[in-house]
Amino acid sequence: MLNLDEAKVYLRVDDDHEDHLIQGLIDSALVLCLDVIRSDSVEHLEANPHARLAMLYVIAYFYEHREEADYHELTLTLRALLFGLRQEGF
Repeated sequence: MLNLDEAKVYLRVDDDHEDHLIQGLIDSALVLCLDVIRSDSVEHLEANPHARLAMLYVIAYFYEHREEADYHELTLTLRALLFGLRQEGF
């Protein structure tokens, strides 16, 4: 859904030193967003215009809060962003 270069531009990272970390954040953000909408389909996530923003939000949140992340707060924000895609159950 997002590639490394797009995430680096959003994070304002100019060098390659953290590429591995940022790619891991992209992968984690995708999994978390899919969990929030209760789906295994990336296509279902891509169908929503807010999904890209949600992914970027998660990546930036993880990047900036590496040591003191509040996953409850993050999940509530994601639920608000992705509410229209959230299924009743898996």
